[in-house]
Amino acid sequence: MPSDLLERMRRNPAGDWNIRDVEMVCVEHGLLFRAGKGTSHCHAKHPAAREILTIPARRPIKPVYIRKLVRYIESHGGER
Repeated sequence: MPSDLLERMRRNPAGDWNIRDVEMVCVEHGLLFRAGKGTSHCHAKHPAAREILTIPARRPIKPVYIRKLVRYIESHGGER
């Protein structure tokens, strides 16, 4: 059973989120997650999606990227 990390991100996108939190929520919801090669960005992709979500790995992660991640997971059926 996935943790409530996605719900916490949904409620507080401006929280002090780091790239480890993003990676955990991606793995919990079946997304492929990888660090960019030679860049400061990470990439998340749902196996059934064509789009790749790019997230800057710098800390703190801006709320706009957390909102995009939550919408991406919801739109591709990654919800519990």
